[in-house]
Amino acid sequence: MKRASHIDGQPETVSGYRFQTDDLRVADRQPGISAFLRIRNGADFLELAIRSHIEYFDEIVAVYNQCTDETPDILMRMQQEFGPVKLRVFHYTDRVFPPGSEGHVRTDPTSPNSLVNYYNFALAATRHRFAVKLDDDHLAIAAATKSTTDAIRAGGAGADTMHCFSGLNVFFRADGSLGILQRDAISGSGDIGFFQVTPQTCFTHDRRFERFQRGGVKRCFTGFLYWHLKNLKVDMGFGNYELAQNPSGRYAKRRFALQNGSIRTIDLKELAASRQPSRFNRLQQLVSEKCALAAVRDAAIATTFPDQSVAEAIRRTVAPQFHAAILSLHD
Repeated sequence: MKRASHIDGQPETVSGYRFQTDDLRVADRQPGISAFLRIRNGADFLELAIRSHIEYFDEIVAVYNQCTDETPDILMRMQQEFGPVKLRVFHYTDRVFPPGSEGHVRTDPTSPNSLVNYYNFALAATRHRFAVKLDDDHLAIAAATKSTTDAIRAGGAGADTMHCFSGLNVFFRADGSLGILQRDAISGSGDIGFFQVTPQTCFTHDRRFERFQRGGVKRCFTGFLYWHLKNLKVDMGFGNYELAQNPSGRYAKRRFALQNGSIRTIDLKELAASRQPSRFNRLQQLVSEKCALAAVRDAAIATTFPDQSVAEAIRRTVAPQFHAAILSLHD
């Protein structure tokens, strides 16, 4: 592995990296919470994601790969503002195959070209006892994020638990108002959360994408902590999947459905009503931890979002300097 030292004004570059569990340096970790970002062409909302989250974390580790947009410039400018301790920037230089691609299916997960290896590098670069995956299109729900991170730091959240959270997938309707995607309303179903880093916490290979191994700890739902802006991107969030080379994959089908308007949007009240459990759901909750987690999550929608509209909920839950940037996009 080649790893260049940090130089002021430049990212640390990494090439040829192959993850080993010892890289997690569990015994050397400091108290606190690290967030880690993996970014490919995230310029649309990257700055918004970092600014709305950075006060809640002891560090944000931002690792970028194959960027042809302004992502590197944004990261280095923000690192100068927040400092290289609070915002640590790495350039992972090896070509990484995207999820859903044949390259991802075929590539050994320990290869520098593997999405799994790339994610594990980002996790290994963190330095605090607790970690959480953050995306470049997450807009923080301030009060819920603060409450969760405060509880983890105070020790009341429990180190033997992965504290899972979710976000709502927002999309602009034809009239310019914001709605929630009916068929893909919620981002996060037990795969995103705060966890204590151990030798057993890492990413592994699935034919479809990377899969996080939480080390056998139980999961609990801690709340809705973000608005998911992925489908508000200029490319609707599909630009990094290399769909020209993978035209029949699951992501190509999703993009087509969004582009032709076949996916309906709903409001918050309709979303809450649609998530009322059936008798079959209640039976599933008794035997499946994941179903039980989803039930707690779904039950929280009505109380978390009692608002009349998505725009109203964003204004209530997000600081003005952040929500203004979103609500003005369709003007």
